[in-house]
Amino acid sequence: MQYRRADRVGDLIKEEISRIIQYELKDPGIGFVTITAVKLSDDLRHAKIFYSVLGDEKANKESSCALERACGFIQHEIGRRLRLKYTPEICFCFDPSVEYGA
Repeated sequence: MQYRRADRVGDLIKEEISRIIQYELKDPGIGFVTITAVKLSDDLRHAKIFYSVLGDEKANKESSCALERACGFIQHEIGRRLRLKYTPEICFCFDPSVEYGA
């Protein structure tokens, strides 16, 4: 099986979003958020960012709202750092697999 370009760019986006959340976002609503996966369309226009949150349901809801508020800033930073022809449209999705595994 070949390693597609969408997978390689998805891995780069995952690393950059992790750095942005960890070092640059100053929103107190973001708790312990971990980016678990990035699903990128083949044309690199749409990205689903899967994340998990350490904590209870309240922390999950606060982090979800904070990520939605910061979506534009994160998308702008991805476009600036990766210098792609088109910056992918970002959509955050909660990943319940970590809680299910525990």
